[in-house]
Amino acid sequence: MDDITHLATALGNRLQAIGAHVTTAESCTGGGIAEAITRVAGSSAWFEAGYVTYSNTQKTAQLGVPGTLFEQVGAVSEEVVRAMATGAAQRAQARFSVAVSGVAGPGGGSPDKPVGTVWLAWADGSRIFTERQQFAGDRHAVRQQTVAAALHGLLALANGEIPGQG
Repeated sequence: MDDITHLATALGNRLQAIGAHVTTAESCTGGGIAEAITRVAGSSAWFEAGYVTYSNTQKTAQLGVPGTLFEQVGAVSEEVVRAMATGAAQRAQARFSVAVSGVAGPGGGSPDKPVGTVWLAWADGSRIFTERQQFAGDRHAVRQQTVAAALHGLLALANGEIPGQG
């Protein structure tokens, strides 16, 4: 079993133990987090929905991200992933959510947001935790590292820990 599948399995076991559900809001990973979660047999008992909102239009339409945020701070930002995580949790009625937005490459980077820049947000009710990561490697590597970080954070949160602190 690979590391990502192992993380998803551990997350599922923990969520079942506490009777909670999770949802995902993804941009740069294109549904990779939801795919990893649904590799686990029986994940329908704890996975509610996955939102793949690649465009800003869909981040607003599906998750309620205020359109003004994109002009103010850009899609790859703490504010946008916070809004994505909140919107996904509300719409799916899930206790836990994770949201990711980043620059997977090979193009699209800028001096302040180079390729590999990813913002993650994890929500548990009214609590939201965020983290900016700078992942190395090609597009596939950045996306895989993002999926792993998202699952690590969800597992930490489900265990009552603060995501991104390990």
